[in-house]
Amino acid sequence: MARERTNDLVVVVPGILGSRLADSDGKEIWGLSGSALLRGIRTFGGSVKRLTLPPDIGDDHPGDGVRTVGVMRDVHALPGVGPVIDGYTGLLDWLEQHFTVRRRQPGEPDSTPANLVAFAYDWRLSCRYNAARLKARIDEELGRWRDSAPERSEARVVFICHSMGGLVTRHYVEVLGGAETAREVITLGTPYRGSLDALLYLVNGLRRGWGPLSLDLTAFARSLPSLHQLTPDYACLQSPGGLRYTRELPGLPGLDPELLKDAAAFHTRLRERPSGAAYLPIVGVLQPTPTTAGLSDELLLPLNTIDGIDEGGDGRVPRLSAGAPVPKAVHTPCEQHGSLQSNAGVRAALWNRLAPGVPYHRGVGGSVQLGVQAPELLGPGEAYDIAVTVPDSVRDHDELAVRATVTPVDGAGGREESQTLRNLGDGRYATSFPRLGPGPYRVAVVAAGQTDSTVTALVLVSGPEAGDE
Repeated sequence: MARERTNDLVVVVPGILGSRLADSDGKEIWGLSGSALLRGIRTFGGSVKRLTLPPDIGDDHPGDGVRTVGVMRDVHALPGVGPVIDGYTGLLDWLEQHFTVRRRQPGEPDSTPANLVAFAYDWRLSCRYNAARLKARIDEELGRWRDSAPERSEARVVFICHSMGGLVTRHYVEVLGGAETAREVITLGTPYRGSLDALLYLVNGLRRGWGPLSLDLTAFARSLPSLHQLTPDYACLQSPGGLRYTRELPGLPGLDPELLKDAAAFHTRLRERPSGAAYLPIVGVLQPTPTTAGLSDELLLPLNTIDGIDEGGDGRVPRLSAGAPVPKAVHTPCEQHGSLQSNAGVRAALWNRLAPGVPYHRGVGGSVQLGVQAPELLGPGEAYDIAVTVPDSVRDHDELAVRATVTPVDGAGGREESQTLRNLGDGRYATSFPRLGPGPYRVAVVAAGQTDSTVTALVLVSGPEAGDE
């Protein structure tokens, strides 16, 4: 199949946890994914104390020798710090297969021109710090690419950003002059107005009793400027007087007030410095998504509604946040946050933006829209319960055959299993897988005969080996 030509530089920017980290000796401290994920969490636990950031870190690097060594290849998670996320190798491979872009191969000198860049960054640190690193990388890569051939002299940059990667890129574009080189900023589930999920991690910590995992990452999570910069930049907390901003309710447990104040300043500056750059937010919809919360016994109790209305989202980032830079997102797939970069409809939308000529329909979206609710973390022996809702705007919404297939990632955990969900009436469907072995899984939920309706959930099951030290 002929590849579509592009002379631009394409830069993929992952989300939080999406970059592999190594220490000063080159030993990888965060990077195992797929079937080795549980071992990776345990390995990371041994480094937590020295990776925890000082309270006055600001926009600096702590000088601890930690460096990035690439983006995450497969399913990854760090319970209590971020959600379960699919890797980026599939997206990078797809881009190379369909467009005239190439990555610099291992062993090639840095002077080799390449127009597909996976920008790995230290996700512990401030988005401002990483935006400055992104600027330096773009200056280097774009200059080299433009000089490599006459037809590339006017090349610009197309960004494909997942989650927090969009905030890093937006600071580069809006504050550090990146609008001059950016052709388009395509974001997948970027929390432009923050995510309640991040606030839940900071206040509540890791869900108590997640299997035998004794590792407590709460103090580490609470030291991260990046995680504070992901907290909601909208009124999200219930109070007798109505919804309030987090900063309006001082004394919430687990929050660093200075980091929270700095996070508010970070978002304010982005809103006040619109550059006119072209943004394309791709926004996951119709998934049950924590949007507001109430406080009880020093724990936040999340709600999927705001002012009584369920606006949905991608399961992690509310719709009101992920489409913030433009009035209307161009593509709104029914997909979970961690799987947006792997969604077939999302890739079709990317094709329409990257290919020259007039965009055309390539099967984006579907007539059946599934909202999927399922846990991301399971302890050993816990049942995996899946609930699906179909809006009444879908024809025969209460007469569908909905099926779920649970597949171990990279052979982890056990064998593939499938079940047809029970029809509970009124567009509600449910099933339960009694026991999954330890490891990560992809879970494809689809309406029969409607392959473009597939929603992919991710789940990580702990086991006895996860808590061994």
